[in-house]
Amino acid sequence: MSKILLLEDDSNLNETVTEFLEEQGYDVVSVYDGYEAQEKLYESKYDLLLLDINVPGIDGLDLLKESRQEGVVAPAIYITSMDSVDDLERGFESGCDDYIRKPFALKELLIRVETLLKRGFFHEQKELIQISKNIAYDIKNNTLIIDGETVSLGNKESRLLKLFMKTEGEIIAHERIYKHLWDYDEEPSDTALRTYIKNLRKIIGKERIVSIKKQGYKFRTEK
Repeated sequence: MSKILLLEDDSNLNETVTEFLEEQGYDVVSVYDGYEAQEKLYESKYDLLLLDINVPGIDGLDLLKESRQEGVVAPAIYITSMDSVDDLERGFESGCDDYIRKPFALKELLIRVETLLKRGFFHEQKELIQISKNIAYDIKNNTLIIDGETVSLGNKESRLLKLFMKTEGEIIAHERIYKHLWDYDEEPSDTALRTYIKNLRKIIGKERIVSIKKQGYKFRTEK
């Protein structure tokens, strides 16, 4: 479960975003002022930061700038009503990765969150992620290498494998896979999911993807 720090001094918006992201399966720590956010960053590691800029205490810009200097590498999204080019420039110079302006749709926020979390995980890895002794995933080229040979995956199989690699050892519920695998204008299908699972198992081995009855699937690499 990805852990998100939310800094937002508007109590209604804070509660709305927190509740929405928790419903999507995220662990959200929400705070209302910059100093409290600063304390949370010292106390724990986060996978993503959602930061309002104009907040009590230290503002979002200075908070992130100082955090970057202290070695915090988690991707960050600014949530703000500021909309000038100069504001945008200051935001990126302070170390943010993305910017969303108020008011915004929760669906748009989710897209940005998921995009940065996917990018962040694979940026932290080496060029190859070892799945078994003879199978590795090539991050740069988005392909599998099996016994030295390159094997390309279909779009859905590739997205599914990336989700599994990010969540190794966790039981991933069907609903979470549906949200990850199908775009918003597509209709999820349990039959199609079983086909993608079957295709992946043929390539990387049945033992890598374990079916957990009435719960979902668990991915495991060879240690």
